[in-house]
Amino acid sequence: MIEMNATVLLVEDHKNLAEAVGNYLDSCGFTMDFAYDGLTGMHLATTNLYDVIILDIALPGIDGFEICKRLRQDAHIPTPILMLTARDQLDDKLKGFETGADDYLVKPFDMPELEARLLALIRRQRGEVDRAIYTVHDLELNTRSMQVSRAGQNIQLSPTCLRILKILMRESPNLVTREQIEHELWGDFVPDSDTLRSHLYKLRRAIDKPFGVSLLETKQGVGYRLAAPSDAG
Repeated sequence: MIEMNATVLLVEDHKNLAEAVGNYLDSCGFTMDFAYDGLTGMHLATTNLYDVIILDIALPGIDGFEICKRLRQDAHIPTPILMLTARDQLDDKLKGFETGADDYLVKPFDMPELEARLLALIRRQRGEVDRAIYTVHDLELNTRSMQVSRAGQNIQLSPTCLRILKILMRESPNLVTREQIEHELWGDFVPDSDTLRSHLYKLRRAIDKPFGVSLLETKQGVGYRLAAPSDAG
């Protein structure tokens, strides 16, 4: 089972294969969405938030190369794309990368390899590759031990507050929208609107209240960010 909420769009016209991939990834903890032709895939990719897109090349309507190109150049969608195809010629692989694909897997393939590649793409996109310790001002999070400290004092957080803190520290000093945090925490199954606010209240009390400088900022109606005093503004 994966340790993160992750939503996958699978664009594949062979429904038996799509069902097999979907069932396997669902059992691994991914949330799945499906498109069986290029136009539907384009629509879903540009109107919904996904952590990774699995894109076949030979599709009815618009092929995978064109979809990938449009997502990158026209829609400016940064979502990682893994091309899944029966073509194994070097020219096809190079064309896939040139149009903006991040990885390439040739059919037939083993499901555990697909899972591993998806997790690697998601972690890279989220900036979680080879990053053990996050620091903002005097606040520190060790992602291996999941220990938090500020100014040398250990801080105890609930699992959900830890995950929120990791997201905010990973993105610091950038703003993180409420939707992004909710998506990473709960995927498509977001609790009521007060749940995130409650966790952020507890997080602020733990990491800011006992100290002289506040790091957690709320941008009303927009989102949240962790920032050192020199980054505030």
